[in-house]
Amino acid sequence: MRQFRVLLNAAVLCLAPLVAQADEEAVTSFTLENGMDVVIVEDNRAPVVQHMVWYRAGSADEPKGASGVAHFLEHLLFKATENMESGELSATVAANGGRDNAFTSYDYTAYFQRVASDRLELMMQMEADRMRNIRLTESDITSERGVIIEERNQRTENNPRALFGEQLNAVQYHNHGYSVPIIGWMHEMQTLGMDDVMDFYNTHYYPNNAILVVSGDVDPEEVRSLAEKHYGTIPANPDLPDRVRTAEPPQNAERRVVFRDARVAQPYVSRSYLAPERDPGDQEMAAALTILAEVLGGGQTSYMTEKLQFEQQKAVWSGAYYRGASLDDTTFDVIVLPRPGLSLEETEAAMDDVLEQFMVDGVQPDQLERIKMQLRASQIYERDDVNSIANRYGQALAIGLTVEDVKAWPDLLKAVTEEDVMEAAGLVFNRDASVTGWLMQPEEVTQ
Repeated sequence: MRQFRVLLNAAVLCLAPLVAQADEEAVTSFTLENGMDVVIVEDNRAPVVQHMVWYRAGSADEPKGASGVAHFLEHLLFKATENMESGELSATVAANGGRDNAFTSYDYTAYFQRVASDRLELMMQMEADRMRNIRLTESDITSERGVIIEERNQRTENNPRALFGEQLNAVQYHNHGYSVPIIGWMHEMQTLGMDDVMDFYNTHYYPNNAILVVSGDVDPEEVRSLAEKHYGTIPANPDLPDRVRTAEPPQNAERRVVFRDARVAQPYVSRSYLAPERDPGDQEMAAALTILAEVLGGGQTSYMTEKLQFEQQKAVWSGAYYRGASLDDTTFDVIVLPRPGLSLEETEAAMDDVLEQFMVDGVQPDQLERIKMQLRASQIYERDDVNSIANRYGQALAIGLTVEDVKAWPDLLKAVTEEDVMEAAGLVFNRDASVTGWLMQPEEVTQ
């Protein structure tokens, strides 16, 4: 371990000149008259552009009883519009040497195309068309409903870890949409129909609920002109509802989930704690929690790895995660995979002992500086990818952050102190707002 640390520290020192020489991104942002936000990140090193439209509407914005409709609509937007045949958008992108796709999360739905920069206007024209001109048939509904049901079968029903994760989320939140899986509950997906889809579309898919993000080889003024031409003519929704979520009540009792499935190959212990998210103008605690996750379980030199895997040899793997990019309260998670022969009860006890000892030992200054340097270097390398750039800004604005918040984030991470990390740990490690889960095989039944 000592030799590994020496090599890692040397590698990080080699990154220092790169980090020191990093220039600030060339970002232009404005809002069209119809309320559509626009972010342009100019990078002329390669003749490539990523064009994205983000809607501030995800699975947590769905009406009760219609879980999965946000993701269902995402699929259906690749069908016909007033000006395009079903599948024509993707076929056109491919014919122009690009790629396209879409994704749905709790807080947003996003659509993107990555193409040569001289094809940007064509992408805008097609994306603007399906913002308001989708034309669905009952056949579309029936066929695509079968597709999303099969997707759930493959990714969730056939995956005990995914089923386990659903149960953990469902128990973590008492009264919030984050308790419902993004893809939806199977029994509700099976009943989704045209009215559900069009109600969601006609509520949320308007320019004043959308963010256009363009990154890559572009001229900001040209992008502005194209955006005004193709998106600026679309009327806003004057009745766009306020984005109000059901509030989570105080959590004052720890909960447990035991999920048994014969298909489990590797049992493990997982615990999630309710945690604050990144808020506009107030990201300091989220920055400390981001660092805490790296300190505890961010790699081979993390605290949990060193204690559980190398010193005690009670785990084959351990990790910690913080999902700060959300609109509402999120989670901080720790996971431990036990070595063969160790029970989950013993594994959980070892995990608790290590977390308790961490609160005594605190953060080592050299480890903190190494992690901050690694995060900063990672942010610099991400600037070579138009996809990473566009996603960083689009995701942030979709959860209520601003361009200024995105720009401030690296400096906030850099400013995190040892005391900040330990304060964050003391805040988040509240067992009364936690769910502990065991994923395991069915216990043998003795006669």
